[in-house]
Amino acid sequence: MNGIYYYLIAFAIIWILSAVLHDRLERHGFEVNFPVIMWKTQRLRGLISRISNFSPTFWRWYMNVGIVVAFGAMIFITWTLISSLPSVFETPAVSIIIPGVEMPGSAIYIPFFYGLIALATVLVVHEFSHGVQSVGEKISIKSIGLLLFAIIPGAFVEPDEDELKAAKRSSRLRVYAAGSVANISLAVIAILLVSLISAGIPSYFAEDGIAIDRIVTDSPSDGILKEGMVLQAIDNHTIGNATDYSNIVSSYSPGDNVSVKTDQGTYTLTLDENPNNESRGFFGIQANRHFELINDSLGPLPWVLFEFLELFQWVFMLNLGIGLFNLLPLKPLDGGYMLEILLSYKLSEEHYKPIVNALSVVMAMIIVFSLFAGFL
Repeated sequence: MNGIYYYLIAFAIIWILSAVLHDRLERHGFEVNFPVIMWKTQRLRGLISRISNFSPTFWRWYMNVGIVVAFGAMIFITWTLISSLPSVFETPAVSIIIPGVEMPGSAIYIPFFYGLIALATVLVVHEFSHGVQSVGEKISIKSIGLLLFAIIPGAFVEPDEDELKAAKRSSRLRVYAAGSVANISLAVIAILLVSLISAGIPSYFAEDGIAIDRIVTDSPSDGILKEGMVLQAIDNHTIGNATDYSNIVSSYSPGDNVSVKTDQGTYTLTLDENPNNESRGFFGIQANRHFELINDSLGPLPWVLFEFLELFQWVFMLNLGIGLFNLLPLKPLDGGYMLEILLSYKLSEEHYKPIVNALSVVMAMIIVFSLFAGFL
């Protein structure tokens, strides 16, 4: 079942319950204002303070470096977004992230379970880092909490706004940079773990073809091939590994009739246009390497390596992607506030405010256009 139905069911259940239990929820600190449910608490402030006070010098210098990284990342992601415009109808650079849901125009499908866990790490790490840095800069935290926008979960740390505005510019830069720099740091840790796990897999497994992970809805393979099938050959081309598979599928054009041999039989497909490249044929298959266990000294335990591998891959991708996106020079994103502070070193408020506001409008238009192009 397409993940969108799970979200619709969850939406109905959550908002029916919130209507029925509205008064009771408010007595327990919830604020219910459709389409947002917000829960605020002060219980985690102690934990954030302990983390911040563990090594104030480390956090300060870590984020001093982080400011440089953040501005470098801001330039990179801005250039990436702008340079993607000529090919926006083929490969949009921006996509809405909803685990378990196929998004039009996006070549990436985020699995429901791993996607939710990875998204949770993005939210927790991002907001906690804002809180840790705020405490380190002597800025009070008014509240910490969770929120639900319709059915999309979120988290927040609410620094004292007056104290934040009154803080030194360098302090505010560290606070605003903290969230995305923490996401990028976690992405680096995750990709290192992916590398370690990948290095350990050959000790227990041998590559044995390509397995179908997912069939794209309404694609040539939909209703013909199935998830879990192992691809053995396409036409007369044998598939031994991921490189073979990539080379073979990229050689076909739209309208080609192909014979696909799997471990469950042979099937014929007529290819469509690839949404990301109209000159290439589209199978509608998302596949991954298939392995067989060659070292059973630990029994079936090594199979769990693949679960961790996929989880850390999504932790890497979502933390890096969302962390970079949040550094775009666009208010109300952190990157927009950071650019304002940077410009304030040389310009007066009456000059830097219009610059950032105009840039925010331009970036917002590019993002909306990129999202809209994905549906065309």
